[in-house]
Amino acid sequence: MRKAFAAVVAACLALLGNKALTAENYPTHALTMIVPFPAGGATDTLARHLGERMRPILGQSVIIENVAGAAGTIGVTRAVRSAADGYTLSVGTSTTHMLTGGLYTLPFDLMVDLEPVILIGSEPLLIVGRKGLPADDLKGLIAWLKANPDKASVGIAGVGATGHLAGISFQKLTGTKFQFVPYRGNGPAMQDLLSEQIDFMIEPASNFKALLEAGSIKPFAITGKARLPSRPTIPTADEAGLPGFFASLWYGLWVPKGTSKDIVAMLNATMSRLLADPQAKQRFAELGIQISALDQQAPEALRAYQKAEAARWWPIIKAAHIKGE
Repeated sequence: MRKAFAAVVAACLALLGNKALTAENYPTHALTMIVPFPAGGATDTLARHLGERMRPILGQSVIIENVAGAAGTIGVTRAVRSAADGYTLSVGTSTTHMLTGGLYTLPFDLMVDLEPVILIGSEPLLIVGRKGLPADDLKGLIAWLKANPDKASVGIAGVGATGHLAGISFQKLTGTKFQFVPYRGNGPAMQDLLSEQIDFMIEPASNFKALLEAGSIKPFAITGKARLPSRPTIPTADEAGLPGFFASLWYGLWVPKGTSKDIVAMLNATMSRLLADPQAKQRFAELGIQISALDQQAPEALRAYQKAEAARWWPIIKAAHIKGE
C-alpha cells in the first residue's frame, strides 16, 4: 500500500515539475549556452553578444560554455544529452548542426534530437583570389580555371567544411577542375593566399575583412542573393555571371529534445526581440552576419531550413566520398 501511495505521489510531483517548466516564473536561475568551438572564434563572439543581450530580457545571466572538438560534434552531443528544462542552449552553425550529419556517424539525429528555437542569421561566402591571379572578375576566373584544369589550388578550412563543399559545387556548376588544399582553419589558408602559395578561396566573407581593406587579395563575388552592405562594390555570383550559385554559413539556436513548447516560444520571442534591436543589428553588421527575415524566425522555419540544407549538401558529401577527419 505504501509503495502504491509513494508511486502516486511521485507521479504527481513529476506532473507538477513538468507544469513548472512551462510556468511564467521561467527562468529562475542562470542558463548555459554551449558553444561547440574554442573561445575567440566567430561563433563564440556571437554567443557572448547574444548572452549579454538576453540577460536583461530574461532576467538571468547566460553562461557561455566552450566545448570544442570533432568539428563541433562534442559540444552538440553535450547539448543533446542535457536536461530538457530550458536551461541548456545549443548555439551553432550550418557546419555543427547540419553538415556533420553527413560527415560523421553520430550517436544522435541532428534533425530530431534538438528542438529548434530560431534561425539567427547567415553569412555569405566570398570568392577571392591571390593578388597576382591573372583574372579580374568571376568570368575571368572561370575562364582561367578552364584553361588550366587541375593546375589551380583552392584553400579550405578542413575536409568537409563549408568552403570545401562550396568548392565542389562550384566545380560542378562551372565545369572546372582544381586541387583542394586542406588547412587547420582559415587562418593558415589565408596566410598562404596572401603569400600566393594557393590561388583562391571560397569562405565566409568576414574572414577576409583585413585582407580586403589592405588590398592584398582580389574579390570576385559574394555567394549570397544580395550584396553585402559593408562591401557594396562586390557583386553577387548571380550578377558576376554564375547564376544560382548560393552558399552561406548560417547560425541557429536549439534546445534539447523534449523542452517545453512554452519555453521554446519564450526563448524564440526573446531572440526575435533581441534581433530587432538597432544596437544588435549594428553589431551583427560588424560581424558580417545578415539577420534572418522575420518570417524565417519561427522555430519551424529553422527546422525546415535545416532539413532543406541537409537535402542539398549531404548528397554532395556522399558523392565525393568525404568523411569527417
